[in-house]
Amino acid sequence: MVPALAELVEHLKSLPGIGERTALRLALHLMKRPEESLRAFGDAITALSKLSYCPECGMVTADGLCPYCSDPRRDSTRICVVESIRDVLSIESTGDYKGLYHILGGVISPLDGIGPADLNISPLLERICSGSVSEVILAISRGLEGETTSFYVAKLIAPHNVEISAIARGVGFGDDLEYTDSVTLGRAIIARVPFKL
Repeated sequence: MVPALAELVEHLKSLPGIGERTALRLALHLMKRPEESLRAFGDAITALSKLSYCPECGMVTADGLCPYCSDPRRDSTRICVVESIRDVLSIESTGDYKGLYHILGGVISPLDGIGPADLNISPLLERICSGSVSEVILAISRGLEGETTSFYVAKLIAPHNVEISAIARGVGFGDDLEYTDSVTLGRAIIARVPFKL
């Protein structure tokens, strides 16, 4: 294999879910694209190095606070706690939620070696302790790890005198939010219920 092609295949293989054959297929597809398209593709990848994470919620941002945390029109008294950036994008696609977010960066999963200390929980507690938060919505996937994480976070939040709710059960047990259609997810946010400890 030509060194430039082999190097691209190696880089593509380093992405999650991409094996040798898929990496080669993608590399060969990219070779067919016009030079201008390849340059734009490369520029988009290079631009990723300029992105960072919002210090408030953990969302991707180009500079300082993310577009949600810096938007004065959003309801800053509500925080929707999610597992990943993809979940924020899924909820935003519904158009039914106008509050702020907090991204945990995963769920508690002892089998995968992920404990509470590995999640972005401390900044959430700091936000709640500021006194401006009246409701925390737990919108974490409904699997065993998600339920464990929701329970853990709710126990930490409970002493702070904020309403704790969870998205309605329109989202099936074990379903990932990113694969839930926007109508179901929107209705689940609207019909959220108090979280029971």
